[in-house]
Amino acid sequence: MSRAVIFDMDGVIFDSERLVLDCWKEIAEQYHIQGIEEACMECLGVNTRQTEEIMARRYGADFPYRRYAKEASMLFHSRYDGGRLWKKRGIEELLMYLKEQKAKLAVASSTRQEMVQKELREGGLLAYFDVVIGGDRVERSKPAPDIFLMACEQLGAVPETTYVIEDSYNGIRAAHAANMIPIMVPDLVKPTEEIRKLAREVFPSLVEVKEYFGQK
Repeated sequence: MSRAVIFDMDGVIFDSERLVLDCWKEIAEQYHIQGIEEACMECLGVNTRQTEEIMARRYGADFPYRRYAKEASMLFHSRYDGGRLWKKRGIEELLMYLKEQKAKLAVASSTRQEMVQKELREGGLLAYFDVVIGGDRVERSKPAPDIFLMACEQLGAVPETTYVIEDSYNGIRAAHAANMIPIMVPDLVKPTEEIRKLAREVFPSLVEVKEYFGQK
């Protein structure tokens, strides 16, 4: 059965969100920044601009977010560039299965376009996707539906029959707002009552997602 499936990247394709959080914790300890884990959790699923706004609300307008973000990014890339970024369990098997089924596949990530393509390429996964869209390609970040609607349009798919695989609250909200079919695979955060109502399904891993598609 032909279908369209849109993937988030961080926390869905790669086990990167916890690694980014670890880097932020190291920077926070170095500069004595309090509550950084809670702040980072609030930023899950949003783009760089919205992350900066969240940090300014939490720590004040004079918080040097860009300097700290650059240091955390340098630390992250020094450790995980070159294909060393951990893939989520079941991702390659799921992508292979969907391509065998002639599914149209996209990535719609809040991470910058250049970085999304780089990480997918280094992870050997870029060729699976027909469309790749980064968060800097749209004006409004998740939970606005813009990035998913753009991906759907470029795939030539119908939103109401397009699946979105997400791990963040904002991603599930965005998929629901786009009238798509949200599937949550939790990573750093567990589904709340609100998210369970918005998501069509919640699965513990991508292994179960493959089984789900196999039954369709």
